[in-house]
Amino acid sequence: QVQLVESGGGLVQPGGSLRLSCAASGSIFSIYLMGWYRQAPGKQRDLVASITNGGTTDYVDSVKGRFTISRDNAKNTVYLQMNNLKPEDTAVYYCNCKSVVSITRNSDYWGQGTQVTVSS
Repeated sequence: QVQLVESGGGLVQPGGSLRLSCAASGSIFSIYLMGWYRQAPGKQRDLVASITNGGTTDYVDSVKGRFTISRDNAKNTVYLQMNNLKPEDTAVYYCNCKSVVSITRNSDYWGQGTQVTVSS
C-alpha cells in the first residue's frame, strides 16, 4: 500500500503563487500515475493535473499555463507549482496515486488534503 502526505497549502492573494508537495511512502514501486485533484465547497472533486512514471503531464484547461506538476524521484515526491492564482482556484487540494495491486486490479490512494485559499 501507499501513504501520501501533503503540505504547502495556505492563504494567498490573487496573482500569487503556492507550491504543494506530496510525499509518497510504502509500495511506491507500484505507482504508475500521480495527480492533484481539488474540491471546492459544494462541488465534486476534479482532476487538476497528472504525471505518469514516464513524465508525461496533463492539465485541466482552466490551469494550463499557470500550474506545473513535477516529480522528484529521489525524494518520492510530487509537486504542484501554482502561479497566477485566482479566487476560483480556492479549494481543498488532494494528492492521488494509482497503483498496481494485481494483474486485474488497481488501487487509488489519497493524501489528507491541503486547503488553498485565494482571496484579497
